[in-house]
Amino acid sequence: MLHGGDIYGHKDLIDKDREGLFLDFSVNTNPLGMPCQVKAAIRDHVEDYQRYPDPSCRALRAALASYEGIPEDRICCGNGAADLIFRLCLVRKPRLALICAPAFSEYERAITLSGGRVIHHRLKESDGFVLDNRFLEQIRQDVDMMFLCNPNNPTGRLIDPDLLAEILRRCREFHILAVVDECFLPFTQARSLMEELGPSLVVLRAFTKTFSLAGLRIGYILSSEEALINAVAGMGQCWSVSAPAQVAALAALGCMSWLEQSRDIIETERPFLAGELRGLGFTVFDSDANFLLFRSELPLLYSLITKGILIRNCGNFNGLDERYYRICVKQRAQNERLIAALMEVKREQG
Repeated sequence: MLHGGDIYGHKDLIDKDREGLFLDFSVNTNPLGMPCQVKAAIRDHVEDYQRYPDPSCRALRAALASYEGIPEDRICCGNGAADLIFRLCLVRKPRLALICAPAFSEYERAITLSGGRVIHHRLKESDGFVLDNRFLEQIRQDVDMMFLCNPNNPTGRLIDPDLLAEILRRCREFHILAVVDECFLPFTQARSLMEELGPSLVVLRAFTKTFSLAGLRIGYILSSEEALINAVAGMGQCWSVSAPAQVAALAALGCMSWLEQSRDIIETERPFLAGELRGLGFTVFDSDANFLLFRSELPLLYSLITKGILIRNCGNFNGLDERYYRICVKQRAQNERLIAALMEVKREQG
């Protein structure tokens, strides 16, 4: 699987999903799921879906402008964060781009598709996959684009604010476009880079994780450069954001208390899950996000599928192998079911 959430190739999972017995720990969405207000808004606007959606997402961009404190013409919406990553690369056509390994695979795919070459900065397992000052050595004159995920996927670690400030300073010095992916940041207490927006910075966000809108595909980028925003908007197909996605995102912006509740759950459940996993003998890496990376010497993926649970095998992340798995943080009863299933797998595998 290239990404999490792929239940479609597994009949066992589809059957258990129909019976209400399936748990997807492979995608890092809100442990509370989709807010009731968002579900209601999607239903209430069904008649509107007979028309084409607004290709400019005017109502949504106006609401985002108010929420983010930035002019509407500095915002571009797209068909999820991945869509905007590809559009950015197709607009800028980087010759040489810097990314971390492991990291979200779509950065590298977008760079290579647009004709660019990638430099990987290897995060060290011995350091808990924390980004450190070694990264600064690779920010140089011949690099013209950089992707960072804060907190990083799949490791879950936040970037030290002082280090991040120095990274951005060097990007400005060398005229490198820094694209900082903050899709998971709302699950933490860390500060956004919104106040740092300038010619060398683009901030990427999505409703996918924060409000469990993965199936609707809605993300957005923020930039101080109107020309860049216009170029990215022009690179996509006309109706890249569906009418249901725009309705859902607008409703989600009124559900900030939902996000606060989810943060409280994550702060309680992440250490619980980490402790239980360590108790089972797995190597668990510290995380600041709503997911955990761990290492197992036992194969887990298909044994858990037979029990109706999907986790993310990280073997296709650059820098990891088949021993590494990522799980999201859910609510206590679901987390306990995962732990019980893992105990069964360990007994079965002797």
